[in-house]
This record gives sequence, structure tokens and C-alpha cells, in this order.
Amino acid sequence: MEMKRVSGKKKGSLTLYALSTCIWCRRVKELLNSMGVEYDYVDVDLLEGEDKNKATEEIKKWNPKMSFPNLIVNNQKCIVGFDEPQIKEALK
Repeated sequence: MEMKRVSGKKKGSLTLYALSTCIWCRRVKELLNSMGVEYDYVDVDLLEGEDKNKATEEIKKWNPKMSFPNLIVNNQKCIVGFDEPQIKEALK
């Protein structure tokens, strides 16, 4: 599965599982961009076949409800949805 990388300041490992049509996913990307941090993301709805299966399995580990967006911080924490205070706190 190919992730897209957005360059910026390193604040640990940030992986965003998003949907291309989701406004909340777009807002998380905009927030991360405004903070100037480096992160990887993938729009799960644009994946196909094995890549989509891998992304789905990874998301289910963190969020069995499979709601979006899912921001994985340092492989330790998953922030589900657009939660600006929680995202900012995690990236201090």
C-alpha cells in the first residue's frame, strides 16, 4: 500500500487513514498542514484489492467501528475524527 508523504517538521510518526470525500478527513489534513508537520496518509476509498484489505485491517486494529478519519500517532494512539485539541496535544 503506497502512502503519500507530506513534508514538514518531524513530530514522530503520523499516519492518517482518510476518505477522499470526507470533509472531516480534509479538515485533519488542513490542520496538519497548518501545523507544518510531516505525515503520511492514504485515502482508503481510492484503494483497491489487497491494498484496500491491508488498510482496512490496520484501521480495525485501532478503530473497529471503521469511522474516519483515523490519525495514528507513533503507533501508540489513534485519534478518531476531527478532534483539533487532541491532535494539537498529541503533537506538542
